[in-house]
Amino acid sequence: MTYLLFLSIGFAIIWLAINIKEEVYRISALIMGTLISIWGFSLSPTSFQVLIELAGVVSVFSFCVRCWSKD
Repeated sequence: MTYLLFLSIGFAIIWLAINIKEEVYRISALIMGTLISIWGFSLSPTSFQVLIELAGVVSVFSFCVRCWSKD
């Protein structure tokens, strides 16, 4: 269950970084939040990783299909 802790901390830092006005602090907080989120994702169970990967593939595929239909 430590992966949930890392994922929540990482996403909280990313959310905080979006609200920061200073650019240097924003960039450093985004990098730190991204690294912690990746760490939490790598610690998560395989079924959770596959679920997130499938959701990403489906969302990108649906976006690509909409782009192809406009041509």
